[in-house]
Amino acid sequence: MKYSYLFGPVHSRRLGISLGIDLVPSKTCSLDCVYCECGRTTALVLERGEYADSAKIIDELTHYLSTKPSLDHITFGGSGEPTLNTGTGRIVRFLKESYPQYKCALLTNGTLLYLPQVREEVLPFDIVLPSLDAVSDAVFAKVNRPHGKLENNAVIKGLIEFRKSYKGLVWLEVFIVPGINDTPEELALFKKAITEINPDRVQLNSLDRPGTCGWVRPASMEKLQEIAGFFSPLPVEIISRQAKNSPLPQAAERASDSILAMVARRPSTIEEIATLAGLTINEADRILSALVSSHRIEKQVTGNRSFYRMV
Repeated sequence: MKYSYLFGPVHSRRLGISLGIDLVPSKTCSLDCVYCECGRTTALVLERGEYADSAKIIDELTHYLSTKPSLDHITFGGSGEPTLNTGTGRIVRFLKESYPQYKCALLTNGTLLYLPQVREEVLPFDIVLPSLDAVSDAVFAKVNRPHGKLENNAVIKGLIEFRKSYKGLVWLEVFIVPGINDTPEELALFKKAITEINPDRVQLNSLDRPGTCGWVRPASMEKLQEIAGFFSPLPVEIISRQAKNSPLPQAAERASDSILAMVARRPSTIEEIATLAGLTINEADRILSALVSSHRIEKQVTGNRSFYRMV
């Protein structure tokens, strides 16, 4: 069966071996974040709809999970904001009822949690990983470049209300853009808002691969540690940038298709590609060289690291 909505499994830094579900077309989102590794938002929307057919997604999941794969999570995410899809609740309920042995995770920008219906739909998830990159309106506009009708104050209130009713884990990601959202004033606002949200973890992140805007630079480890110290006693961790060495077995004839699926969603290094595709570095290099030569992907150097991405 050829999957249109499932991708991976991939080795996620936060979620281990994760089967991904793409619930919206690339790149449909309520934000157009300057750092987004999926590229610029081409459909900046707030209106919810069935952007991907939930019945077809359930069919794909049924087919894939019939083999009883070893997974740490089934993750709703992909190349846009998943909660824009009105089928999100139906799909997660199907998984919890039919395949309760699998944990379900939601990667979300959190912008639609101000809607009571969305908060209700995502209650079955085992873990929700929202993001919060700004508290002040000015910084929200600079970093997240939101839909014109989206108010950051409503987003934060939505996160606070969601945490009151949600019984699973909340890991709140804060993506640091140096010079924009790491000022003393903004960090003080962050600490106050995060304390009210009360997540189980606060995960500090920064640029690790090419983002939408070339001017965005990664924060230094020293700066991230400084911010983590300022946020204390909140449960803060700095997300590791080292890929875990846990290759996934895959048939050699599917390696090229697997690599194309990876880099179509985000730029990746050869080390990440080799790990996720179950290849040696030399095997991955041969396939990548062929894909570059055939102009199906391209190599981009950012800092001192090389990334492969779609042409």
